Amino acid sequence: MPFEDDLGAALRRTGEDFTIDRHALVDAGEERGRRLVARRRAAVIGGSALALALIATAGAYTGGLLDGPGGADGVQVAAQPTPTGGTGGTGGAPDAGAGKGRTGSGAVSAERMMANLEKALAVEGGKLEARAGRGTESEGGAAVSGVYDDGKGKAAISVSLSRVDPLGSQAGQLTQCGDKAVQGYDDCRTERLPDGSKLLIFKGYEYADRRADTKCWRAVLVTPAGFLVEASEWNAPAEKDAAVTRPDPPLGSAQLKTLVTSQVWRPALNDLPPAEPDPVQPGGGSATPLKDRSAADALESLLVPVGIPILSRGGEGSYGYAVLDDGKGYSLVQLNVSKGESTLDFAGADVTTESDGTKVKITQGSAGKGEGVVQWTVDTLRENGLRVTVSAFNTGNQNGAPTRRTPAPTLEQLKGIALAPGWNRDRN
Repeated sequence: MPFEDDLGAALRRTGEDFTIDRHALVDAGEERGRRLVARRRAAVIGGSALALALIATAGAYTGGLLDGPGGADGVQVAAQPTPTGGTGGTGGAPDAGAGKGRTGSGAVSAERMMANLEKALAVEGGKLEARAGRGTESEGGAAVSGVYDDGKGKAAISVSLSRVDPLGSQAGQLTQCGDKAVQGYDDCRTERLPDGSKLLIFKGYEYADRRADTKCWRAVLVTPAGFLVEASEWNAPAEKDAAVTRPDPPLGSAQLKTLVTSQVWRPALNDLPPAEPDPVQPGGGSATPLKDRSAADALESLLVPVGIPILSRGGEGSYGYAVLDDGKGYSLVQLNVSKGESTLDFAGADVTTESDGTKVKITQGSAGKGEGVVQWTVDTLRENGLRVTVSAFNTGNQNGAPTRRTPAPTLEQLKGIALAPGWNRDRN
């Protein structure tokens, strides 16, 4: 059974009778954690490009970027980032998180994590049901989730702990608000705490296209010591496949801040090994191959010849995007770079081959999101396995309404970006 279906079934059971398979739920939460950072930054941007972005991002979140224990929502009642190199950054690069084998001693067990969440929430006056947890011996970091009931509607809630390089790019990305014009959240703000920690409070939705009223609110804390603590909550007893039970999740901004900064998480955080330092990123000079830059930087430089003003840009690691404004309507452009992907997509009759052996596949059609949203994609595969995919839309937010008839860049311009010689240049 596909992961989403399996998780949906688990969540429905949780919402209906609050009896759950703790191990299955914790595992589902860990997997969800590996995907969250990607979703936070690019989920709203979706499409086939998003699929690649999620793969790249999976790593960063699990590793945890915050200075506190939690990293991504590794464990969820309903089901959320990963410490392998790209998730808090969507990077195709290094393991964003602690990486496999970097586990704690197990001094803080799953049972204690569940007790800690109950203790942290006790001040709010509600009760925690359907709990699931993971201790510090887990490769994914310590995490806990449950269904919180304050008498105003049951709500899924989770906390995850991990460690990151506090001075690294992942820590910065996990505590940085994305482009609201692209991601469509209600509110997002960051705060520098007196001890030097950085806190992000995010109030958005489980589904970027708002096909359901499920809200997802999150708090992410990164401390100077590299502790990453992340809390997520929903206005439903499960992240997906459960009817909303209240207008908003139960904890407001101040309460989320209190939850992630609570001292109850410190023993677990201290038991987790420090994260590996983020690798030094190569410079952005002209001698640096495009493949060695962040996708956001590469896309920005490759859009210069296109000559259309960039309204906003962003991305993490191997995923980048830009919103163009030529005065005739916004146009979103996405770039995904990966290696070692399946070649099955390049086996059809619609695939052409360049003189250097690079395979090219061009598609035009509906983006499959907002009504009337058009997507043009140029997908390329080098002989060395490097895959560069460029997509453009006739809107600045593919989950919203179209703002123009066709994307602003032409297909030839998109093809020029995907086939730029810089992708093949070896490092000097």
